[in-house]
Amino acid sequence: MVIDFSLGKIIVTVHEIQCRFHDSQLVLAASVDDISCFHQGLVIVADAGTVRWSIKLDNPSQLEALLNHTGIHAQ
Repeated sequence: MVIDFSLGKIIVTVHEIQCRFHDSQLVLAASVDDISCFHQGLVIVADAGTVRWSIKLDNPSQLEALLNHTGIHAQ
């Protein structure tokens, strides 16, 4: 599944999430097991110990699509 947002694309599988940014070769990836999602702020947080990143989505429908596809429960 691909979710377009203002900064690029989020590619979601049942095992992994990748954030690919427009006009850049930057790709952030994380296992679904290392992802937390927050309704307040529309934020995805990847925390794999020594590596941590977060992305703010544009709208609630993007977050709901990601949650539905991965089975992650948002806080």
